[in-house]
Amino acid sequence: MDLRAIAMGVAFAFMWASAFSSARIIVAEAPPLTALAIRFFLSGLIAIGIAWALGQSLRLTRAQWIATAIFGLCQNTLYLGFNFVAMQWIEAGLATIIAATMPLLVAFAGWAFLGQRVRPLGAVGLAAGFAGVAIIMGARLSQGVDLFGVLLCVLGVVSLTAATMLVRSASSGGNIVMIIGLQMVIGSAGLALAAVPLETWEVNWTWPLALAFLYTLFVPGLIATWVWFLLVARIGAVRAATFHFLTPPFGVGVAALLLGERLSWLDALGVGVVAVGILAVQLSKEPQPSLS
Repeated sequence: MDLRAIAMGVAFAFMWASAFSSARIIVAEAPPLTALAIRFFLSGLIAIGIAWALGQSLRLTRAQWIATAIFGLCQNTLYLGFNFVAMQWIEAGLATIIAATMPLLVAFAGWAFLGQRVRPLGAVGLAAGFAGVAIIMGARLSQGVDLFGVLLCVLGVVSLTAATMLVRSASSGGNIVMIIGLQMVIGSAGLALAAVPLETWEVNWTWPLALAFLYTLFVPGLIATWVWFLLVARIGAVRAATFHFLTPPFGVGVAALLLGERLSWLDALGVGVVAVGILAVQLSKEPQPSLS
């Protein structure tokens, strides 16, 4: 793995993790589902426009359309929708940690339901990752964390895990930028359908809201996604996914610096253990060197 790939992976992890703090700012001033629907609609239109400029088309294969719809609904509507709603009651740092368990849940589900073999390093990583989450949740429960918010975050990460297990390669066959845009538009439609009966348009227009919305629109929404696909093309999906271990420390750190969220020593310990667990699980998926 070269230095450019490492820089891309670190940048992706930081941009992805920082989205939870900007989301926390947004939901304090605007209805979460409506704000997220508008964000994905605008991001989707921009991505589709870029795709047209690159010569990509809407002519997707049947498998690509199915994968695009599943990921658009599970990732953008359910996963991020649940998280945006939850962050009305729980802190961005905690939401980041729960979301970051997705690689652990994918590995566990593959072993439990699909009979996939887990190497010893992966098993140790799973145990460490879930132990880290238990440390954090134990500390937060003693502080009176909102359980409904936690439940919404759990439902969100389970939705994304299910989509990942069902559809392994949404971008195979080309038209990557077009697929990204279509996923966003599909997710926006799902969010809008939920927002209309559940929310009212009450927005407190402030500069923090405007800046957070623009940041979320362009940085995690477009740039991070683009960097991710470039990284996968450069080093492969398995190695690229290794950088997910940086999401918990980055997310908690940004929330502490930007939002003033308190970080206890138990939180720091749990975040470290979760990060090590995610790294171990991802490293266990690396191909074994040939003995010949």
